[in-house]
Amino acid sequence: MSQQESLAGLLRLLGVMRQLRDPLTGCAWDRAQDARSLARYTLEEAYELVDAIESGDARALRDELGDLLFQVVFHAQLLSEQGQGGFDEVAAGIADKLQRRHPHVFGDATPAQADWEQLKAIERAARGKQGLFADIPASLPALGRATKTGKRVARTGFDWPDASGALAKVLEEVEEVREANLRGDRRAQEEEVGDLLLAVTSLARHLEVDPETALRAANRKFEARFVRMEQYAAERGQPLHDLPLTEQEKLWQEAKKDIQS
Repeated sequence: MSQQESLAGLLRLLGVMRQLRDPLTGCAWDRAQDARSLARYTLEEAYELVDAIESGDARALRDELGDLLFQVVFHAQLLSEQGQGGFDEVAAGIADKLQRRHPHVFGDATPAQADWEQLKAIERAARGKQGLFADIPASLPALGRATKTGKRVARTGFDWPDASGALAKVLEEVEEVREANLRGDRRAQEEEVGDLLLAVTSLARHLEVDPETALRAANRKFEARFVRMEQYAAERGQPLHDLPLTEQEKLWQEAKKDIQS
């Protein structure tokens, strides 16, 4: 597809968005929305896009990219109606940012000089956002926030030199969870489990493993194995929940042999 054809598709989408928001002839639902009401749909579309990426289905990926693009266009239209700029300003803003953050491509810097995090820190300071965590969204899921904060802190030098230190911290936190559990201290249990999860994100960073990707993969594997357990139980003519734990464990081991990853 040529650049002109791509531009034609985008211009059509922008026109459709304006028509949907037309105060006289537009759609009642679209006219009733604002940025706050759209927020949850934007988040849902982002997650659906991730699912499409992981499925490897090109058609689903195109559909979900379109749905997320529509959310961007919708929010830009709302800005335009408020006199706060519109899609052109949004597109120009991200183009400007990418050029600033890639001086080795668009300027005279060498790749070694193009420190992404340092450039972001300069931008934060220019916007009056002080502190290492100032621009990390408060609404970011806890796992993602822990990952980002860990990376930021590591750049200050406050970090283990290698993965062995991070692993030792995980084992230390496991022991503290065990002790809190033995005491039956509910508040301590919650606190120590939180510390354990935070330590695991640090270990993942040192191992160069994205914890979100790893956890999503682990979820898929567990779900697939559990479904296989249910199938085995059904073949025996018994609902899984009617089997004693010892029998369920046998089915689990069979499922693990069938589904390795």
